[in-house]
Amino acid sequence: MQVVCFAGYSDSGKTTLIEQVIPVLIAQGQRVSVIKHAHHRFDIDTPGKDTWRHRQAGAYEVLAASDQRVVLMRELPRTQEPDVHALIAQLDRQVDWVLVEGFKDCDLPKLEVLANAPEASGKAPLYPQDAAVQAVVLSAARQLLPATALPQLPRDAPGAVAQWLLAHRARFAYTPPCVFAIDSAG
Repeated sequence: MQVVCFAGYSDSGKTTLIEQVIPVLIAQGQRVSVIKHAHHRFDIDTPGKDTWRHRQAGAYEVLAASDQRVVLMRELPRTQEPDVHALIAQLDRQVDWVLVEGFKDCDLPKLEVLANAPEASGKAPLYPQDAAVQAVVLSAARQLLPATALPQLPRDAPGAVAQWLLAHRARFAYTPPCVFAIDSAG
């Protein structure tokens, strides 16, 4: 499984780019999953429907299944930042690619997606300080400051981004983090 994080600030074009890269990867015979980090309270359930009613009644988890899809909703007991590695562990291990949107502070290898105008986010880019950034995705009109030796991929050419990912797939091979248990008995 290859995992790549599409990182960047709000309105940089991450969702649009991922939406365009997915069918290109699929056309190359790749199976793709996506993890989306949502910063705000959100709901994918419809008020009044059975699954919504079960959650409203206090169910910790609601799994809805049909002959076409399965959705698992879990209510978190307290506000907590989701752990991207725990989320990846919940996915089908047989996928070829996991495209992660957001989680810009995680340790996964990243493509940094930059907005058209440097002042759009009002924040400094990640690539100068984040060693996990493997390439920068930007529009042809955008100039990178500070300069970098990192590959620069065209934001308006999702096919080129997908081909670059496939050509450099070894960089994105996912190894779950090791968790060591300490034996208190000795």
